[in-house]
Parts: sequence; C-alpha cells; structure tokens
Amino acid sequence: MVRKLKYHEQKLLRRLDLVNWEASGGNLAEVRALRRYRLGRREDYVQYKELARAVRALARRLRDLGPASAAFRARCAAALLEKLHGLGLVNSRQSLAVCESLSAAAFCRRRLPCLLVKLRMAQNLRHAVTFVEQGHVRVGPEVVTDPALLVPRAVEDFITWVDASRLRQKVLDYNQERDDFDLAA
Repeated sequence: MVRKLKYHEQKLLRRLDLVNWEASGGNLAEVRALRRYRLGRREDYVQYKELARAVRALARRLRDLGPASAAFRARCAAALLEKLHGLGLVNSRQSLAVCESLSAAAFCRRRLPCLLVKLRMAQNLRHAVTFVEQGHVRVGPEVVTDPALLVPRAVEDFITWVDASRLRQKVLDYNQERDDFDLAA
C-alpha cells in the first residue's frame, strides 16, 4: 500500500505525468537512437520511423504484384530504388530487398551532423550539432542552422564552412593555406 503524498510532494509532482511519459513503455530502442544520433526532437525520429515503414510497405506491395504487371513492377521498383539511392538511404540499386530492410537509422545517418562527422569536419556528433546550430556550416550557398537537415548524395560534396567562420580560419591556419587577402577582408 502506498502512502498519501504530502502537500509539498503533490505540488512538486503536479506537472509531472509519469503515466504518459514519452520514454516509458518499452521505448528503450528509441531513447538509444535519440542519444546515439543526437536527435534534439523525438518527433523527428518518429517521422523517420513512419517514412521507413512506408517505404518498406511500398517495397512489399511491389514485390507482391503478379506476373501480369512485371513491366510496371520493374519500372516502379527502379524509380523507388533511384530515389532512395539519390537520397543516400540505400547503397545499391540492385533489388527491392534493400528497401525492405530500410530503417529509421538510415534517415538519421543522412542528417547534416552525421555527415560532418563522416567528412571529418567534426570529431563527434555533439560538436557537429553545435557547429550547425551556431551557423558555422553551409550547404551550397545556404547557411544551415537546423541539424535535422537531410542531405542527399548530390549535395554532399557542397558541405563547407561558412566564409566568416572562426573554425574555417583555424583550419586554414593549421593547414597553412590562409591567404593574406582574407586577413584584410
């Protein structure tokens, strides 16, 4: 039997809802993914799971089409694989089997901070998220401050430091590539 809470205990626990807490109820894998990929918002991961589920369902539907629609199935499967390969979610365009194993982690690996770590522009995800939020990174001509940006393969080569960034200046100094003209500007 549980004792009745005292007044000050009730007042402290008034805003805390332990019954509907987001991380309870067997979401340990979700919490692990949020920590591993440094996701700031749980809603992003939920959206990635829904997208992965939709892609898997579409791949299953295409696989289950009858032999009468083989041309349609091949055309749709090629379009789906091309789209997923262009986004960087799958590595090969060979078969729908890779689409059926797509997970939310594939979307998390295409986020800008993860690519900064992959390109060795940051030591770890914590620093990469900080760099993006502080506005040190640009993708093409656009300065990006949202770490939830999904970067496709075509744009991956255009991830650079902002011209006025102190980090860029430190990297150029370290590599002894800093131009004297940049000092005046």
